[in-house]
Amino acid sequence: MPNKNPKGGTEIQFEYLEKYVDKQLLDQVQITTSVPEKIPLHPTKLNILWQKNSYNQPNIAPWMNDKSNHDKYDWYVFNSHWSHEKFRMMYNLPNHKCIVIKNGLGKDIKQAAPYKQGQPLKIIHQNTPWRGLSVLLGAMQLVKNPLITLDVYSSTEVYGKNFYEKNDKAYESLYEQARNLPNVNYIGYKPNDYILDNLHNYNMYVYPSIFEETSCISLLESMAAGLYCITTNYGALFETGAEFPMYIPYDENYRGLAEKFAYGIEAAAQTLHDKSIINHLDSQSSYAKIYYGWPKQASSWTKFLKGAIQYGKQNVR
Repeated sequence: MPNKNPKGGTEIQFEYLEKYVDKQLLDQVQITTSVPEKIPLHPTKLNILWQKNSYNQPNIAPWMNDKSNHDKYDWYVFNSHWSHEKFRMMYNLPNHKCIVIKNGLGKDIKQAAPYKQGQPLKIIHQNTPWRGLSVLLGAMQLVKNPLITLDVYSSTEVYGKNFYEKNDKAYESLYEQARNLPNVNYIGYKPNDYILDNLHNYNMYVYPSIFEETSCISLLESMAAGLYCITTNYGALFETGAEFPMYIPYDENYRGLAEKFAYGIEAAAQTLHDKSIINHLDSQSSYAKIYYGWPKQASSWTKFLKGAIQYGKQNVR
């Protein structure tokens, strides 16, 4: 039965915002996520556009290209410096109305046990299918280490029943390929809470992204769980992961990209038990939990909202 309650990253982050930030503050503003004017502008409250989508999305670009729209929002909040810079350069947004507050982790995530040489090595991939699943499956066809298996949770169901019914059939051949590969288990959609509760059972998170992410919550969650992360350097991924993941340079030749990811997976598997790697993953987990925990993000939101409300709607314009 398709998921009837869509909860992508935007919805989950908004829930955390409402959980961690004082309701009296939130009641004094109207926050719209990503798509400008998808809800009517509020006539008396501060209007904030919390931008999570990429600069080139078709439901955003026409509105942004019309500079007469830019003053409709009092503030623009971006989830990465990369995204802010793209919007600033592409659309010449008024920079004095822009701020970066990053996504966060709202749930305690158990850390994976250190990998021991000779154990089975489990990879998780929980991203939507159009963002690089085809590349990852190509890579798994080239991986020869018999200890390595991949669990795929990729599905369109995360965006709800209607989206699933309109779009999922386009990716059925990918799902079927995953089902037929001997070192891949196709699992499909599971809620975010299920993923978070089971991340510690994995050793690696592999995401050969071919999509310009403005941030990446699944990368943050996997970092917090102490998984060895391999991803591309595309979009804001290198900002999200800092110096911790193995970055494979993005390549429009997807066959070549798959070959590079296969090499990266095999190479990482050979050193995952090393003390230096274990220490690296401990530092990674601490970094993600400290700097991306929602208590820290809530502090940034609280300071921003108090200042914005005090500064006032008239002064912003």
